[in-house]
Amino acid sequence: MSECEPLRAGVIGVGSMGQNHVRVYRDLPGVALEGVYDADPARAEEIATEYGTEAYELDDLLDRIDLVSIAVPTQYHYDAARECIDAGVHVLVEKPFVEDPKDGQTLIEFANERDVTLQVGHVERFNPAVVTLMELVDDLDIIAITAERLGPPLEREIDDTAVMDLMIHDVDIVLAIVGDEVTDVSAVGARGGSYAAANLRFGSGVVAELTASRVTQEKVRKLTISAADSRVKVDYIGQTIEIHRQSVPEYVKDNGDVRYRHESVVEQLMVDRGEPLKKELASFVEAIRTGSDPVVSGEDGLRALEMTRRLDELVLSADDVADCRRKVSPESASSHD
Repeated sequence: MSECEPLRAGVIGVGSMGQNHVRVYRDLPGVALEGVYDADPARAEEIATEYGTEAYELDDLLDRIDLVSIAVPTQYHYDAARECIDAGVHVLVEKPFVEDPKDGQTLIEFANERDVTLQVGHVERFNPAVVTLMELVDDLDIIAITAERLGPPLEREIDDTAVMDLMIHDVDIVLAIVGDEVTDVSAVGARGGSYAAANLRFGSGVVAELTASRVTQEKVRKLTISAADSRVKVDYIGQTIEIHRQSVPEYVKDNGDVRYRHESVVEQLMVDRGEPLKKELASFVEAIRTGSDPVVSGEDGLRALEMTRRLDELVLSADDVADCRRKVSPESASSHD
């Protein structure tokens, strides 16, 4: 393809997330929005009309495009991605990558064989605050990381637990920051997996504490790194980074009395703010044009998926045990004495 020739884009699955992909592709430089497909033809026609494109059957869409976003339910990711790769279409698959890690490995190998770019949609990696943070981490002597991703109950039904829907973002980011093998994990949960807390320990000694919730009456998206000489605070929503430097002890006189205080230095970093999804899709297009590795590769998506599934099993298991204990009243327990 020519450097000046626009890449033809499509979207498979135009629910709430897929619709946003359609919107961004429509306005993305160097890209021509070619069409959409959805299992619900009426929905596909509605979105196509709204964004000035066409609704197609899947085979017809794949014949017309160079790249595609897959935003269907997770259980259909593998089949949809396989069909796209087989057609030679570059693929961005929304997170979670797939249901079964074995299917993820198969897709990675198949994409490599077909020389097709495969990117996983961990959009938080493209949050400007996270992009700026990743430029700092090599200079940090990291001790611990904490992440909170909390919010109130959703108005719409969702099958995924808080771990698979929310915590997976922070799992991916923490794995990218530390770049080391996880040696120990633990996790607990409540309310059928709607609240989850997990702890990871890495071979380097770094520890991470992650919390995700869909039952918290405040929306929070924050990550904090405790390093040997600083504390770095990231606000995903505000797209800000603060660095708290080592505090300086100081003794001062006040009316003849000697008083002690700590003076801390806080640095507010400049962040090039913008819409993470737009940056994600622009990066996907750039990887296709240059033949470079995507920022979030299939291997990255697979690593995050495997760890998240492990945590999810621990959370649901712990929650089931707690639920059983709640159902056993003191009277029924004492009747067995």
